[in-house]
Amino acid sequence: MNVLLIGSGGREHALAWSFSKSPALSKLYIAPGNAGMNMLAECIDLDTTDHDAVIQFCKLKAVSFVVVGPEAPLVDGLVDSLSKADIKAFGPTAAAAQLEGSKAFTKQMCQRAGVPTAKYGHFSTQEDAKQYIRQVGVPIVIKADGLAAGKGVFIAMDMEQAMAAVEQCFDGAFGEAGAEVVIEEFLEGEEASFFVLSDGENILPLATAQDHKRAYDGDQGPNTGGMGAYSPAPVMTTSLTQQVIDEIIKPTISDMKAQGMPFKGVLYAGLMITSEGPKLIEYNVRFGDPECQVLMMRLKSDLLPLLLASTEETLNEVEAEWYSEPAITVVMAAKGYPGTYEKGTKISGLDTVIGDEATQVFHAGTKSNGGHLLSNGGRVLNITSRGKTVTQARDLAYKAIDQINWPEGFYRKDIAWRAIEREQA
Repeated sequence: MNVLLIGSGGREHALAWSFSKSPALSKLYIAPGNAGMNMLAECIDLDTTDHDAVIQFCKLKAVSFVVVGPEAPLVDGLVDSLSKADIKAFGPTAAAAQLEGSKAFTKQMCQRAGVPTAKYGHFSTQEDAKQYIRQVGVPIVIKADGLAAGKGVFIAMDMEQAMAAVEQCFDGAFGEAGAEVVIEEFLEGEEASFFVLSDGENILPLATAQDHKRAYDGDQGPNTGGMGAYSPAPVMTTSLTQQVIDEIIKPTISDMKAQGMPFKGVLYAGLMITSEGPKLIEYNVRFGDPECQVLMMRLKSDLLPLLLASTEETLNEVEAEWYSEPAITVVMAAKGYPGTYEKGTKISGLDTVIGDEATQVFHAGTKSNGGHLLSNGGRVLNITSRGKTVTQARDLAYKAIDQINWPEGFYRKDIAWRAIEREQA
């Protein structure tokens, strides 16, 4: 089959790499793609916000399946438009994508379905938000209600930080995403991510992961879209995973169906493992980035039939097989990220990194110019390895990084530290 993949990041490169191994694939197109994806697919200049243009391209190129990588086109209703044009598309409708598009929507769903989550307040004015914080006290978590590319979340440990975060949201730092805020109780525990596929009725559990959101070693610095990840998450035991399925995932899928907006696609639960048990921090309605990179390194099964089964409501007929070995990914980012950074800096040495089943370099913000590889974003490369142990996977990834010459880049040197501590205990 001919497949169109929407996106340009490390997540989409990992998905493209996985698709490329499928015997079901005839031709892969990616819009817009990046410099690394050129070797796997035909990258095309297509305005994915123009739904009619996407539909016309699919008809012109006999594309029978579209996979939407990022959250913005999902919230914008691209899957709805493609479905109306009788083109199969992987991902939720705009209505179901509200699970990521609006944090208040998800909180309301949790209340209806009895999903354990943090206590919260939802506010559309700055003064009401501040008054709530004065009442409940700190530490507290302030979130822009809408899509903010992973950057609209503040963990305020004192009142000054909390008030500044509210002001930043309402002063337009995150555009329309910050027009309303959700303020949550601060949960203590260990974070983990759990991914499942859903076809609106059935679910297929995938895998667990943990990521590193802070920019610098020791979990210091500002929050980012993610500086690295590893899978599986050691904290997610078999029994705890089943508890999450029973208490969080299944009630969500049932409620969404009952509300007339069945969820089809990949559901990514951000969890906090507290002393009271697992609680939902947030939902994402697409594969995580950089979590997708480690999931794809561990997936044995052909990915395409799994995504098709989600779309065709036949998930109960398929299974996913995984490598038991852990995988780790380390993000190389442009200096200054997540703040101001320079684009167009030269990267070399990737040709010396052995790309095999154990180590892959997934491109994110890259472009080609005159035969040179240049940076073209904040998060630029994802060096991803699988090993017999987390320690071995980490060593393989950092060994590959040592061969890459990019003076304008930086990366964390302690990815997977928590899992390695457990492993060596």
